[in-house]
Amino acid sequence: MAGSIAASAFYPGPPAPPAPNRGLGERPDNLDVRGITAAKPAPSSSAAVRAGGRTRAYAAVPKVNGGGKSALADGEHEPLSSSAAAQAPRTFYNQLPDWSMLLAAITTIFLAAEKQWTLIDWKPKRPDMLVDTFGFGRIIHDGFMFRQNFSIRSYEIGADRTASIETLMNHLQETALNHVKSAGLLGDGFGSTPEMSKRNLFWVVSQMQAVVERYPCWGDTVEVNTWVGPHGKNGMRRDWHIRDSMTGQTVLKATSKWVMMNKLTRKLARIPDEVRTEIEPYFFQHSSIEDEDSRKLPKLPEHERATSAKYVRTGLTPRWADLDINQHVNNVKYIGWILESAPISILENHELAGMVLDYKRECGRDNVLESHTTVYTDCTDESGETTLHCEHLLRLESGPIIVKARTTWRPKGTKRQETVSLSW
Repeated sequence: MAGSIAASAFYPGPPAPPAPNRGLGERPDNLDVRGITAAKPAPSSSAAVRAGGRTRAYAAVPKVNGGGKSALADGEHEPLSSSAAAQAPRTFYNQLPDWSMLLAAITTIFLAAEKQWTLIDWKPKRPDMLVDTFGFGRIIHDGFMFRQNFSIRSYEIGADRTASIETLMNHLQETALNHVKSAGLLGDGFGSTPEMSKRNLFWVVSQMQAVVERYPCWGDTVEVNTWVGPHGKNGMRRDWHIRDSMTGQTVLKATSKWVMMNKLTRKLARIPDEVRTEIEPYFFQHSSIEDEDSRKLPKLPEHERATSAKYVRTGLTPRWADLDINQHVNNVKYIGWILESAPISILENHELAGMVLDYKRECGRDNVLESHTTVYTDCTDESGETTLHCEHLLRLESGPIIVKARTTWRPKGTKRQETVSLSW
């Protein structure tokens, strides 16, 4: 296209026919009320050929005029006759091509080339732009670990202008599923392997512990690393380590234990040998949390101590959006329900520093729950800051316990020691 434009600049077609000769003061017939000459239909090919010989006769040739009038004015009022035009000299200026068309063609070519080169050699101006562009993640560390980056969105932050604990827990769950998918082990279920899908089995979390060192803000990018390992004879362990992708500082560390459940009977099941053969090549013997909280969780909030206070929230019901693909409430939703009974004074003045969750049974769509929180004050901080820990129970109104939990809280604004980044 650009080549044809450039060629046409050197070999122009037949020029336009000359304007008709008019007397001084006369205006063209096709001049409208705005003073703009309207375009007339193009002449036929035969007319163009006949007019071709006379076209150049009307090209104004500069004249020397000693009377003070411009040559252009003389050319307008005294056009050359056909015989005089035939004898007009062919100057170098008359033979030059239309350079404006050639320049436009060259500019078009260069702009197109520059655009293509920009798309090929594009690099972000900031190192934190487009980190893990589409969020798919990748397997690293000799195939034992999965890494994925997340950008903290505006709808994922809370009143403190930082990401909520539910946001971080959702990132843990997302990377766990993407790890299974990237390894080629994703079957029909929610994180189930092909052999598990054949036997109607799926994973359920039985225990979870998380330690939060800092909460990211809107626009921050966090890097989530996850891996799996064995836990007993019929369980699996999954660990996570979240850190700031720019500074490498630790955001959260978490570990969890998983067991299998039969989708039809809703009972726990042993790990079949075929499933163990699928997952054992990915086991990595490493724990993200060395000092795990193994203290027993309460049966019921029955403590009567001067340093304790009880809070209850009733009438909690799951929505349709709270159910996952396995038709029970997602485990992250339980965290929100647990904190529903925490007093607002704690939420306003403290931030969640850690939690331990013990999942006892699943919750269905038609269940109604109540949340219990018992608050304890402990002045163990060297600076004299009052620290808190709470014990929680989430149970059905009919009595059975769904989740037991323990949370620890630190005053907002407390400066924490930054954890050295890992070498992964």
